[in-house]
Amino acid sequence: MTTHTVTLTGLRAVYGTGTRRVTALDGVTTSFGSGTFTAVMGPSGSGKSTLLHCAAGLDRPTEGIVTIDGTRVNDLGEDELTRLRRDRVGFVFQAFNLVSTLTAAQNVELPLRLAGRRPPARDVAAALDAVGLADRAGHRPSELSGGEQQRVAVARAVITRPAVVFADEPTGALDSAASRQVLRLLRALVDDHGQTVVMVTHDPTAAAYADRVLLLADGRVVDELTGGITAAVVAARIAEREADPVGASPRAAETTAERSC
Repeated sequence: MTTHTVTLTGLRAVYGTGTRRVTALDGVTTSFGSGTFTAVMGPSGSGKSTLLHCAAGLDRPTEGIVTIDGTRVNDLGEDELTRLRRDRVGFVFQAFNLVSTLTAAQNVELPLRLAGRRPPARDVAAALDAVGLADRAGHRPSELSGGEQQRVAVARAVITRPAVVFADEPTGALDSAASRQVLRLLRALVDDHGQTVVMVTHDPTAAAYADRVLLLADGRVVDELTGGITAAVVAARIAEREADPVGASPRAAETTAERSC
């Protein structure tokens, strides 16, 4: 039986009031199994970033339940939630979010230092070596390329050995070669280390690295792809939905039925 690292049940996220009221998530129920790579896609305003932020404990949903690594996030106070995010959740963002005055090694060890722990130098070196940057440990972000900075961010995300890594458009600021390096790293986290990875992306090529693709629209999961995922397949399904969003919707049910057979 597959263990679910993250489970979302009836997730709703509503912002504003009156004419400014926006429903970013509208009853999302899904889960992310351990040792799996899921890509979350959808048009601008579909709710994909909100889903990621709620699933990671960065935002609290208006309604619904979020469970991370067996812990019900809704029941946690702010201090407990901070500890959960620090210890059990890794983050990789489009903007890298590295501290400009720190070296690559110091950026990687930062989450542990913030937790009051002094990481062994060998662990930091191993994390940088795993992303191909063992020889760049003493360089600051300004001395690294965009792809190298993002690889430092990946090393920082996994140094605590989190239950899940969330990546929000991790290749959005990179060229194609650097993007491939980062995506291969995320794929390796799953294949080589049994990591759970959840990635928001708009790029079908990036989504093709995943085991599963969730398509969102208007705050709901409207389609899902598993097996035989290629950039062409993802792009075609997106185009199909854009051309006929109502007619395309039964396919999600068909896909679910196929998986249950």
